[in-house]
Amino acid sequence: MLLTENHDAVRVLTLNRPDKLNALDTALTRALDTALAEAGRDPSVRAVVLTGAGRGFCAGADLNEFSSLTPDQPEAVLERAALTARLQTRMQQLPVPVVSAVRGAAVGGGAGLAIGADLVVAGSDLKFGYPELKHSIVPALVMTGLVRHLGRKLAFELVSTGRLLTAAEASAYGLVNQVVEPAEIVPAALAIAQRWASVEPRALAAAKDLFYRVADLPTDAAMRAGQDVNALMRGFRS
Repeated sequence: MLLTENHDAVRVLTLNRPDKLNALDTALTRALDTALAEAGRDPSVRAVVLTGAGRGFCAGADLNEFSSLTPDQPEAVLERAALTARLQTRMQQLPVPVVSAVRGAAVGGGAGLAIGADLVVAGSDLKFGYPELKHSIVPALVMTGLVRHLGRKLAFELVSTGRLLTAAEASAYGLVNQVVEPAEIVPAALAIAQRWASVEPRALAAAKDLFYRVADLPTDAAMRAGQDVNALMRGFRS
C-alpha cells in the first residue's frame, strides 16, 4: 500500500491504494508515518517526494474504517487520532525537505498531507478542499495546517462549505508552488528534490529547522535563533 523508490539521494514515497483514491486507513497512515521517519534518519536520503498512485493523490480518511472507530472503542479512537496528528506534522519536522506531487483529489486528510510538505507541485486537474462536514465529520486534525497556510476567512469558507479549489485557485492562494500537467507532477517534483539533494545537507537541515521555528517566535526570539544558526553554519563550508 506504500511504494518506496530511490532516485540517488531522493526517496519517492507513493501512496498505493488507487482503487480507493489512496484513502488513509490506519495501516497506510502508520506505514507512511514510519517511512517518513525512516527517510529522516537515513543519511543517504537528502530529499523526499510524496505522491499518490492513480488518478488522485489522496481522498482523506478511509470512511469504511469509521464503523470500528466509535465512542465505545475509545482506545482505538485515541490511537488513530494520535497517529493522524503525528503524520500531519511529520514532514515539517524532518531534517530533509519534502515536496508533494499532487494530482486529482487532495481532500480532507489528503489536503492536509499535500500542504504538510515543504513545497507542493500540483497537476492542473487538482481538486483541493475539506468536505468533511458533508459527511458529518469535523476536519479537526487538518485544521491547524489549513489555518496556518491561509487567512481565516478563506480557511473557514473551505471548512464550512466544503468548496473545492482548482489548481489555479490553489496556486493563487499560495497553497501550491507549481502547476503542471498531471503526468508531469512527479518529474517536476523530482527536479526540485534533486536540487535540494545537491545542497550541503547540514546547511539545508539547519535552514529548514530555523524556517519553521521563526514562524512561531516573536521577532526578538526569532533573531536570536537566527544568530545561533549564523554562528553554527560557519562549520558547514569545507
